Amino acid sequence: MRNGVKAVVVGGVCAAMLGGAGYGVYTFASALNGDGGTGAAAPERTGPPTGSEVKETTGAFFAAWEKGDAVSAASWTNYPQAAKELLSAYAGDAHIGKVRITPGRATGDTVPFTVRATVSYDGVSRPLSYRSRLTVVRGETSHRALVDWQPSVVHPRLRKGDTLSTGTSAAPEIEAVDRDGKVLTRVTYPSLGPILDELRRRYGDKTGGRAGVELVIRRQAAADGSQAADTPLLTLAKGRPGKLPTTLSASAQAAAEAAVAAHPESSVVALKPSTGEILAVANNRRDGFDAALLGTRAPGSTMKIISAATLIDNGLTTANGPAPCPPSAVSESQTFHNLKGLEPNEDATLADSFARSCNTAFVKFADEVKTDSLTREAQDRFGLGRNDWQVGVPTFDGRVPASGGPDTAANLIGQGQVQMSPLNMASVTATAKTGTFRQPLIVPLKLDGREPARARGLSSGTVRQLRALMNRTARSGTAAGVMGRMSGDVGAKTGSAEVDGEARPDSWFTGYRDDVAAAAMVQDGGHGVDAAGPIVASVLRIAR
Repeated sequence: MRNGVKAVVVGGVCAAMLGGAGYGVYTFASALNGDGGTGAAAPERTGPPTGSEVKETTGAFFAAWEKGDAVSAASWTNYPQAAKELLSAYAGDAHIGKVRITPGRATGDTVPFTVRATVSYDGVSRPLSYRSRLTVVRGETSHRALVDWQPSVVHPRLRKGDTLSTGTSAAPEIEAVDRDGKVLTRVTYPSLGPILDELRRRYGDKTGGRAGVELVIRRQAAADGSQAADTPLLTLAKGRPGKLPTTLSASAQAAAEAAVAAHPESSVVALKPSTGEILAVANNRRDGFDAALLGTRAPGSTMKIISAATLIDNGLTTANGPAPCPPSAVSESQTFHNLKGLEPNEDATLADSFARSCNTAFVKFADEVKTDSLTREAQDRFGLGRNDWQVGVPTFDGRVPASGGPDTAANLIGQGQVQMSPLNMASVTATAKTGTFRQPLIVPLKLDGREPARARGLSSGTVRQLRALMNRTARSGTAAGVMGRMSGDVGAKTGSAEVDGEARPDSWFTGYRDDVAAAAMVQDGGHGVDAAGPIVASVLRIAR
């Protein structure tokens, strides 16, 4: 900007402020100072914003937003640059106008509000309405009352790095149907939203559909550079959906949705051991993350299924062989303990220690297994940790690194460096049940000619012993509280995984009933049988 022009603009701002101008000019000057700061010599305020400050800040922010003035609206936030970019896209790329915002009753520094607007594109207009909320905070450097900027302020489904756009959809819509031909929608099955978006991105052009015009959320690319699917918010012009067959079961999905609804921060997956076909995927999480398929958490004692197989396959013990359960065990100068209340048993067999989930029994074998024994078992027998699953949507394929030192012992009990998702543990359970690794699927392989991941699987002798271990655990061990009276051929394993910074461990549970295997995880949920167990049991009772 030329010096003469700059002087006129700044001078005009000063004159307007002295003359009592409204928010628009005042906030332009504020934006120049970052953090909404004005540079004025007014007394600094401290503490939480007052009620009048909350009203003034939200009123000015909403007024600028309604006018489509992204710069002015952003100046009333504590991250003006990020706010300006998203609010500019709101009026620009997203073609959202005629905005009217109605604030609700404030609760302290939090204000709910309703947005009513119009999306217009290529001569077509549609109304848009939704609810959101914001919080007013004290600026760290300016000490002004400012909107605490989050993308969810603009729309509740926006996350960091996302933006809004309106135009011809990147892929035609799909009509996803379950294994019996029943239509699956995000309205009826909310957990399927991200999965349906991804299936549309991958297979929309393979189902004979025609693209429409939509307002969508463009998701931020992942760390590995992969692009997540768009999330549609509003259809302006309908296309023609193509029909996409899936392996899902509407009844199993309904049971999974109901089960996770009772436990915050929970996820569950169910599949058929005989085929690997996924029957249900459900999440109940504040962050909207699909932890059921993409979670990377320590699985706790559910990992003992793989550990027991490792001990058996390496000739270190058998189901009825020795696996003493002392009160504590030391490996590489690190002391391990059992859950509180577990009585030690120096004469325990592997079946005894598995059913009671004795950590020290497994830790005692740490010096006898090789550093990579658990890793090779997971990869070669259970198909984990090779990043080669072709499920039909993105998944985490498990991680069992060959880490030495105290991590060898910790890995044996599902801590250390081991990471799993509920999908991974459901697959582990399916392999333990049948002896054959069948890569999980959510759409048929023939749809796009995918080659599934393969693994050796387990010997008949190892399978027989694992099923005996898991059946005993379900009938009279740590899982009996939710599985003990269940009919059919059943097996289970409980788990709880300590996580740094969390008051309680993550709750894990995996089990099978006849030809259905399921696994669940509840973050900060406590013991496996307390939170994850009821979720799995509910799904196993319904799924077929």
